[in-house]
This record gives sequence, structure tokens and C-alpha cells, in this order.
Amino acid sequence: MKLLEPIKVGDMQLHNRMAMAPMTRSRAIGNVPNALIAEYYKQRSSAGLIITEGTSPSPNGLGYARIPGIYSKEQIAGWKLVTDAVHENNGHIFLQIMHTGRIAATQNLPQGGIVLAPSAIAAAGQMWTDSVQMVPNATPKEMTIDEIKSTIEEYKQAAINAIEAGFDGVELHSASGYLPNQFLSTSANQRTDEYGGSIENRSRFIIEVLAAMSKAIGSHKVGIKLSPGMVFNDIEIDDATQLFPYLLQQLNGLDLAYVHVMRIPNWEVTPNSFEVVKTFRETYKGTLLVGCAFDRESGEQLLQDNQADMMVYGSLFLSNPDLPARFEKEAVLNAPDQATFYTPGAIGYTDYPSL
Repeated sequence: MKLLEPIKVGDMQLHNRMAMAPMTRSRAIGNVPNALIAEYYKQRSSAGLIITEGTSPSPNGLGYARIPGIYSKEQIAGWKLVTDAVHENNGHIFLQIMHTGRIAATQNLPQGGIVLAPSAIAAAGQMWTDSVQMVPNATPKEMTIDEIKSTIEEYKQAAINAIEAGFDGVELHSASGYLPNQFLSTSANQRTDEYGGSIENRSRFIIEVLAAMSKAIGSHKVGIKLSPGMVFNDIEIDDATQLFPYLLQQLNGLDLAYVHVMRIPNWEVTPNSFEVVKTFRETYKGTLLVGCAFDRESGEQLLQDNQADMMVYGSLFLSNPDLPARFEKEAVLNAPDQATFYTPGAIGYTDYPSL
């Protein structure tokens, strides 16, 4: 079974080709990882690679309630609990670095935090806050060139902090409508300077962030997640069939650990979604991770067809901490409880049974 075969990714020799997807779980009270979070990831360390929940490089990127950061000494120490727990079980773990940009409520940001985005255009939709419950997404401040440069530095420092915390590497979250994805978007990015307009300009922020992180910690420790065709979080890219092949060609020259592409669910497609995803395998020359709504059979088939190098599983890992063993034995799977995806505490988090 190819899903259970080892693979080399970056400088890591992984036990299998099953990655645990980055999934926001909102258990980081005060935006600091804790012992409960360490237990959650330790339980799932039989994954070939764990990619953590989205973690902010800055107070400005904490748009959601109870998501972690990686910019303070307290957060680095909290994440060290996690990496030590995973490595004790011979697992491998990357930190996903996620700046929410305009997908934010000001009530969720710490004092001094600013909602920033490429343009001062609020995203449609609402955001949960623990203080006043649901509120509309905030209207962001359009980033100045200096703010773009300082944000790139925040990503770089976050990568350095992640290595200090014991992570094997980092993943840049450039999908799902968050800050890097906002720069790519023809609807969220209305800039007329070198970061807006043309495909080359809209891709510039991502390339510069990846270059900064790669210079700091080594490109073999840096991955990126992309979601072509996804309209989640009010994102539109009306030239996706041209933009993503261009971006992938740029990534080919960066010698990254991997590219992680999120295949779009059937209920959330734009007309060219599947055509664009197909270009990833055709265009990108490095290690390709593919995820979203795969099961044991469909994931195995994609690997057998050489359309991916690793499969990424989300809710199945959430509810089945020993998912590789269950796939190997063709065992019954626990069903995920969506009602507890984002609630604080152990229920629906660390209480799913293993075989």
C-alpha cells in the first residue's frame, strides 16, 4: 500500500505518505500553545508529517479567537511542549504560519494589533469573538510598502522562532483567503503599485516571504499551501489558469520542501478549479502534497496514478489519532464531531479513541 510507504521530504525521512492537515482547533487560550495541544499532536504522531494549525507570525494576524502565535517567548516555549511530544514518538512536524489579514475581528486581536490587507476592502462574512459572539469581518487598513516589508520580516522571524521551538520546518499558508491569498486575489487586491495589478506583481508578496524564510532556515525546511479555485473567505482570482502556472514556475526555482495543494470540494468550485489543480502536477517539479475530502481508497489511487507524492488528511486525522494503523488494518473509523471542532477543552479534541 503506497500510502504506508516511506518517503523523503526535504531533509526528512518520513514513515509514510500520510500527512495530517493543518486544522484550526481554537484551543490556544491567550494565543499560547499548552499541554492539551501537545497531547493532541502527540496522539497523532504516527502521521508521516504533521502540519499544525495556522499560527500567526504577529499580533496583527490573530483574526480568529484562541488561535496560537509564534512571536513571543511564551509561545515558543508552548510550542516546544508540542514538538518534544511529537519527536518522542519519532514523528515529524511542520508549523503552518498563517496571517489572517482581513479575515479578522478587531475583538480577537491583542492590544496594538491592526487588521491589515493588500487593500482596504472588507471580506464578506462574519467572525466569532468570545466577547460579543458574531461580528462582521473588520475593514482592514491598506498596507503601506513599509508595512508589507515589516510583515515579510515577521514571517522570517516566525520561521526562525519555529526552528527554535523544535519544529522540523514551516508551511506558508497561502490558501483559504488569508493574507498571502489576498495578495493573489483580483477582488481583494486592488493595489496599483508593485504588489498589485499584474500576475507577477500579485505573486510578489508570496515569493518574497518564501525567499526570506528560506534564507533564514533553509529552503528544504519550507513548504507552501495553495488553494486554486477556492472561493472560501470571499476570494476571487479571475485569472487563476494563468496565475497558478506562473507561480508554480517561480516555486520550481526555490527548492522548497514541498507544495501542498488543497483540492476544492465539489460544493465550492469555480469553473476552472479542476483544470488548475491538474496543472500542479504538470508544472511543479518538486514534492507535491494533495488534500481535501480523500479517503483510504481515493488517496491510494491518486498516489498509484502518480498525481501526488503524499496525501493530506484533515477530519479523518482529527477523529482518528491512529489513522495510519486504521488504514493498514482496514478498521472502522471514528466519525468527527463537527460541534466540537472549535470549542475549548478536551472534548472532541483528545478524547477520540485509538484502536
